[in-house]
Amino acid sequence: MADDRFPGSTGAPKSSGLGAAANARLDEMNRLSLAGGGEARIAKQHEAGKLTARERLDLFLDPGTFVEVDRFVVHGCTDFEMDKQKVLGDGVVTGWGLVDGRKVVVFAQDFTVFGGSLSAAYAKKICKVMDLAMRIGAPVVGFNDSGGARIQEGVDSLAGYADIFLRNTLASGVVPQISVIMGPCAGGAVYSPAITDFVMMVEETSYMFITGPEVIKTVTNEEVTKEALGGAAAHASKSGVCHLTAPDDKAAIARLRELCSYLPSNNTEDAPRRPSADPTQREVPELDAMVPADASKPYDIKNVIRAVVDDAHLFEVHDRYAMNIVVGFARIGGKPIGVVANQPQVLAGCLDIKASIKAARFVRFCDCFNIPLVTFVDVPGFLPGTDQEYGGIITHGAKLLYAFAEATVPKVTVITRKAYGGAYDVMASKHIRADYNMAFPTAEIAVMGPEGAVNIVYRKEIAAAADPAAARSRFIEEYKAKFANPYKAAELGFIDEVIYPRMLRIRLAGALELLKDKRDKNPAKKHGNIPL
Repeated sequence: MADDRFPGSTGAPKSSGLGAAANARLDEMNRLSLAGGGEARIAKQHEAGKLTARERLDLFLDPGTFVEVDRFVVHGCTDFEMDKQKVLGDGVVTGWGLVDGRKVVVFAQDFTVFGGSLSAAYAKKICKVMDLAMRIGAPVVGFNDSGGARIQEGVDSLAGYADIFLRNTLASGVVPQISVIMGPCAGGAVYSPAITDFVMMVEETSYMFITGPEVIKTVTNEEVTKEALGGAAAHASKSGVCHLTAPDDKAAIARLRELCSYLPSNNTEDAPRRPSADPTQREVPELDAMVPADASKPYDIKNVIRAVVDDAHLFEVHDRYAMNIVVGFARIGGKPIGVVANQPQVLAGCLDIKASIKAARFVRFCDCFNIPLVTFVDVPGFLPGTDQEYGGIITHGAKLLYAFAEATVPKVTVITRKAYGGAYDVMASKHIRADYNMAFPTAEIAVMGPEGAVNIVYRKEIAAAADPAAARSRFIEEYKAKFANPYKAAELGFIDEVIYPRMLRIRLAGALELLKDKRDKNPAKKHGNIPL
């Protein structure tokens, strides 16, 4: 019978010249390829709250655009009587289609066939479409729902994983790669998603871990559930492995399509522009009062971001991890931008190990794929403490510094309030090749905050004063008058403009338009040695 998902491949007209027998044979092969693991296993998949591999692809891709390849592939294993168990497609659906009219290469693991376990033939199917993606310059989206390596195939299965890992690595920075975890993903299988640019997980029905609860109990005597160990919530908030979550398969695919709308097809193209009715010359009067004058008072930087981007929409990434920094995508004038922002509501906006790693990874992604960066700065410094020092804050903080310094995409920075110490340098300062740097009148750019600074600079004077407390207060006010403003930095050319907050959207749009044809490059080299 005909199936609209495979235009031209099934239900050929009897007048085609193929003959009735040939038509019937092709129809039967297509019917078998669509059957997956059979009705009972498909029903069990639905009972678990999960869609099948083909249902996921149907939802993700534009209707009628999916072209499947290698539908009739089967495994070649003869051990353990596996030669008697062969299913067309061998547990993974591969091919390509369109998302919003743009080409995307896809694979979807089918848990109804051998538990989605990976064989040598299965791995070759994935490698084949990944190679295709590199040749045509299209993103790769993988739907992961697999029990892991097919034990019956032994080292052939492990070799298949390594072949995929190699392609993930070679494709990194060339085409966007997105992994959607919609079921189990354990053992060596987790390393393919880990190399990709974004990992999305479905709550309650997906999990990722190197070793499962049973092994952990045996080795360490710890008792933990799969969800607590490797569920979406754990990886979104604790490990940072997961960038995006969704309550079910349908919601995940909707978020996935939106994510794709911000991304170019490859590293030679610009991200797609979308028409916007939000004028770029719009003033934002509410910004004048949004940032408290008192530097010790918190505020939500997301409100500042939403006030200036198109339609007040921020597509946040990693929203439950290292919440003292905000990263995500938005648009200004219909053009995608990458947003990096300190969050004064959490840890006063300090940079710590997790925040540095989170932001560095995002900055490098945007730089790979020609997405301009807009950085909002309100940072009192790096988080102090022995945990941070022993955990390697020096190395991890340097990752963010390296990422911003290395990036050659347009970089626009706005300092809304505090910019102290080394954190000022790290957060896309003029000194590490930011292109256009602005500041609100509330900006404070200094080596450290006034309370700490006067204890060092005026230590002797305070100690010798008749009233040390009064002297300290006076020196603090003097320090604030000199440094609690952006004008010294502006005098030196480190700030290009001090602007009224209400003008921020207009200035950002203008700077991004100015820089749209920016040309910059790094010295010729094989690659840098980022501090890992």
